[in-house]
Amino acid sequence: MAALLLLPACQAAPSPATTDRAPFAQEVVDLRAHVLAYTDALDPDDDYGPPDPETRRRLARGVGLVLDGRPREAAGPLGDAGFRLTRLTDSATGHKYDEIAAAGRGDAEQWGRLYLHAGVTPRWSVQVPHPVSDRDTENLGVRLLESGRAGALVLAGAHRGAGGEGAADVAHREDSAFHTVVLQLQERGVPGLQLHGFASGGDRPYEAVVSTGRGQTALPELTALADRLDADGLRVCRGWAARCPLEGTGNVQGRAAERQHTAFVHLELDRDSRRAGEPEGEAVRQTLRELLSGWADA
Repeated sequence: MAALLLLPACQAAPSPATTDRAPFAQEVVDLRAHVLAYTDALDPDDDYGPPDPETRRRLARGVGLVLDGRPREAAGPLGDAGFRLTRLTDSATGHKYDEIAAAGRGDAEQWGRLYLHAGVTPRWSVQVPHPVSDRDTENLGVRLLESGRAGALVLAGAHRGAGGEGAADVAHREDSAFHTVVLQLQERGVPGLQLHGFASGGDRPYEAVVSTGRGQTALPELTALADRLDADGLRVCRGWAARCPLEGTGNVQGRAAERQHTAFVHLELDRDSRRAGEPEGEAVRQTLRELLSGWADA
């Protein structure tokens, strides 16, 4: 059985390119409460409209500068797109994170957020395209960020049902801020774990569906991940070996990752397997930490 190496969760050593260039704004927050307060406000009846192409171009420029260790240069394009960069200190742990979020009230509030371990070049990302709609994926995402190192959390800013007719379903739209941010990470070779949730039923006799969103393609880390989830007691459908429900073949971030030759894991979990405090959920979180640790050390 393939195995993943578990390493202690800690902050990675700062990159020389980023240590002396702190963002302009700084805040002390309870990180988990801060993130979940944002997602808890999402409502399927909200209006939603994607950013226009010029705004996406400015956002891409700003995010790219931050990822390249040039945050002060990012202030202009981020501000033009309606965002700002803030250095957060988590009051619970003292760990520092960089947040790209809306600069104030306005459309950018519904376009999502990016969180990075401060001063570190990201080696992995966790992506949450359907917060609240895929219940507890937002909680799992922020807990993985907290317990990992050298990572990023990409968070959608609208409920999947907002705007109607799939307008805010960012896993299937290329005109979103979410997709814009993920592309910047993928272009720098940063692998991604995208979290989804589903309700169990007769046509879904599984607790987890693991795939790349590309049909029969398998990566070594996917095989190892599926084996570990099996060992955790979950029934796992492997998208490269079987016809699975919800294997994400229409996922636009997965398609982009294939074009960029960047690792992408599309993971569907049932309710107990993604819920904090449930034995299944805690086992899954530990297994996912191992996947991210492996990416951090690759």
